[in-house]
Amino acid sequence: MDGSGFNEHYGLLGSNKSTEDTVKLFPRHCQPFVEDVQRRLLEATGKHIEVMVYGDGAFKDPVGKIWELADPVVSPGYTKGLDGTPNELKLKYLADNDFKNLSGEALKEAISKSIQEKDDNLVGQMASQGTTPRRLTDLIGSLCDLTSGSGDKGTPIVLVQGYFDNYTN
Repeated sequence: MDGSGFNEHYGLLGSNKSTEDTVKLFPRHCQPFVEDVQRRLLEATGKHIEVMVYGDGAFKDPVGKIWELADPVVSPGYTKGLDGTPNELKLKYLADNDFKNLSGEALKEAISKSIQEKDDNLVGQMASQGTTPRRLTDLIGSLCDLTSGSGDKGTPIVLVQGYFDNYTN
């Protein structure tokens, strides 16, 4: 806005104040960086791991009422597996509506079957209403930001496991 925000030479302008006259910025070339880290992790571990550079997420503290909106984008660079939005069914909707007459193991099996057979695009379906239709990078970046914080934790890397699992996994 008005010339602020992402700049290919300087990162995000004004995002993380370091001193009275300097700011710390995202790496200049985030995309090659995350792809290189992903490649190196695969070579070292044999595991395909998604990688992202994240900044301040976007959320409102429910108690302090403070909005956290420091960076114009949550992630300026991420690997392909983090592209898109979640495609999820709302479990309480299924339990309270579609399967309201079931309980115990029968309810568990019915919900599991719904998850396994769900459409590839649930947008507009009542069973997905209330799930978060935000980009994966925004959701995961916000989670990482809350975990690493900006205080004295000193957490340069956050490993998130099981994010793409579902009730049937």
